[in-house]
Amino acid sequence: MPYQRSLSVKKEVTIHIVFWLIAAYFTLIKFNNTKLELVPLHVFEITWAFIFVSSFYFNYLLVLPRLIRPFRWKKVFTGILCNIVFFILLRYLLEEVLAYRLFGFKNYFKGTPLWYYIFDNLYYSTLPMILSTFFWLVIFVIRLYDYNNYIVEEQKSTEIKFLKAQINPHFIFNTLNNIYSMVYFQSPRSLSAIEKLSSIMRFTTYESQKEKIRLTDELNYIQSYIQLEELRHEQEDFVNTSIMISEQQIMIPPYILSPFVENALKHGQVATETPIEVQLQATPNTLTFTVTNTIGQQKKDKLGGIGLENVKRRLEIYYPGKHQLTIHNTNNIFTIQLSIQLAS
Repeated sequence: MPYQRSLSVKKEVTIHIVFWLIAAYFTLIKFNNTKLELVPLHVFEITWAFIFVSSFYFNYLLVLPRLIRPFRWKKVFTGILCNIVFFILLRYLLEEVLAYRLFGFKNYFKGTPLWYYIFDNLYYSTLPMILSTFFWLVIFVIRLYDYNNYIVEEQKSTEIKFLKAQINPHFIFNTLNNIYSMVYFQSPRSLSAIEKLSSIMRFTTYESQKEKIRLTDELNYIQSYIQLEELRHEQEDFVNTSIMISEQQIMIPPYILSPFVENALKHGQVATETPIEVQLQATPNTLTFTVTNTIGQQKKDKLGGIGLENVKRRLEIYYPGKHQLTIHNTNNIFTIQLSIQLAS
């Protein structure tokens, strides 16, 4: 996603125009008996306005951008000196040279020493310099904050893509091992398993690339995964599902629920007497997903591996402060419960 400034150059120019219009309003207009009147301007008031604006943008456009990359105190003092010299030279040229040639008078008395002229203008030169520096810093901070937010979002996007890339090979590795076993033992269900895998691959190829998908699509993916496991074990009804969805258009990130089912199928006991329980209750505001399984013999059920650690990180990215993941391992019963606040 290319970076686009929220505060564009066009908006920046508009802010400057509005600022100078407001400044002109309070400078050039006065109320006289409830009437608006223009303030008469002397020639040196006009030259002062020109000098002020010129010094403002000399600092804003030429000096300040060069102080940041890279920042050095030596450059700061050099920039201040350049601003002072520019202001004094411009004012001297307009008010002491040009005004005298055009109108026959100067702003300063005849015979004013050069050192006094410089000393007197040190104060006046700081006014446009301070104002333009404040203005520039405000714009710079806004853009810096905006760019930092962009970098954070880009990092999240990159991390999510990396996590998705981890999930697909992990699932495919497990499934191909299952189908390999079925083909090796010449199971008549191997063709059906390949068909199920083909359906799942369509999901992983297209749906998984989306930021969010319909909850029903994720559930269909889980159901295909369960059916693959039933084909591999040549046993049915060892997974009980209870699904209650109030709205078909609920959207969630892909692979948020499926790793929990995969974990249960991998570590759980395959038996109709102790089936794996998968329960889902979802409304447009909340989602609760629970997976319970009896730990199989010589199997160690724990929160680990690529799948579960992956989904924990993705939950932190997608639902920061809006989800709760609890894990219980009691009396050989392993339970994972996920609650998500879907509404903002």
